[in-house]
Amino acid sequence: MKTMAKNLTLIFLSTTLFTACGGTSSDHDHESTDAHGDVAEAEYEKGPNRGRLFKEGDFVLELAIFETGVPPEYRAWITKDGKAVSPDKVNLNIKLTRLGGTIDDINFAPTGELLRGDMVIYEPHSFVVTINATHNGATHTWEYDNFEGRTKIETAVAEALDIKTSIASSVVMQKTINVYGQIAANNEKLRKITARFDGVIKSVSVSQGDQVRKGQKLATVESNESLQRFTITSPINGVVSQREANIGEQTDGRQLFTIIDTRSVWAELSVFPTDLAHVKIGAPVTITDTTSGQSASGKVSQIDVMAQSNQSVNVRVVLDNKKSQLRPGRHISAKITVGEHTAALAVKRTGLQPFRDFTVVYAQIGEEYEVRMLDLGLQAGEWAEVLGGLEPGTRYVSENSYVIKADIEKSGASHDH
Repeated sequence: MKTMAKNLTLIFLSTTLFTACGGTSSDHDHESTDAHGDVAEAEYEKGPNRGRLFKEGDFVLELAIFETGVPPEYRAWITKDGKAVSPDKVNLNIKLTRLGGTIDDINFAPTGELLRGDMVIYEPHSFVVTINATHNGATHTWEYDNFEGRTKIETAVAEALDIKTSIASSVVMQKTINVYGQIAANNEKLRKITARFDGVIKSVSVSQGDQVRKGQKLATVESNESLQRFTITSPINGVVSQREANIGEQTDGRQLFTIIDTRSVWAELSVFPTDLAHVKIGAPVTITDTTSGQSASGKVSQIDVMAQSNQSVNVRVVLDNKKSQLRPGRHISAKITVGEHTAALAVKRTGLQPFRDFTVVYAQIGEEYEVRMLDLGLQAGEWAEVLGGLEPGTRYVSENSYVIKADIEKSGASHDH
């Protein structure tokens, strides 16, 4: 499926399957944009205040979004017959119709020589603009599209490109720290086996690496004192990790076999002082074998009291290994959960993309997608907390959002002031 998605993405990027919308005026003139999707040299006519000009007969309105030292707001200047019209002689209203049908209703009040809107123009600056200006009993109306960070994708194409969406909602986020270590044998499941009486080894039934069952014969020994033979058996199920017994040798009280039950292993993790204070007994841990990619979960069972030479402290996790996927000696990475944080609103980090100077997700409404500029808080695991810029319940692109980003950049959907 991933291969199909990549192939379709190439087709998507080189054709016009998708329709992205750039800023347009009432007569559908388009702004020209540079490679970054910023306004280069607008084709619409600009006034002396660098705003967009709207003309009807000898009545001229200049409209601009102003944001120097203040949150973005609309400002307007009026002329008639080439002469400035006093702002208190004009009744001006602008309605911004956003994707999804939300309407921002902006009224204007005189401020010095201009008219100033009474509402902050929040991001994205993407909407249909409807202007109504009344002067001396005459009403002048204009409407134009001012879209940015928006594109349209047919449902069938979005499905073929494996674009996934999720609903932005409250999430309990797990605070974790990243650590490293090794898989080790569980010494509590290890048995070191010697002969009960010294004697001559007469037979050996197992080799190093053999699986054995509890009660299975390992060797026979002839006692030096009684000359009677007795059997050494395995006290547990496990694997013969060491064999120091050969036929004809004297036992001499030494260790003959080591049996390890590998159905349980230890993860020995190195935690440094900056993180150690946050680690508690019983904390959930997820480990990943860096060689095989196998994962397992457990809980912190022990925190050493002594520091190592590098000042780290060993933290131990007991892991179930009934499937024998975790091998002692293998290097591992791990995430230790050190706390929880309830985010009133969160999105998946896989959906995040850069857009201008913002981090965004792409909201989906029907077959249209549009940027939502985010104010982010804590990022932990797969989640990013959202402090502003997104409404709860918004459906957003959570996987393969790069496809949306690529089409918007290709179209050059601009930021109009």
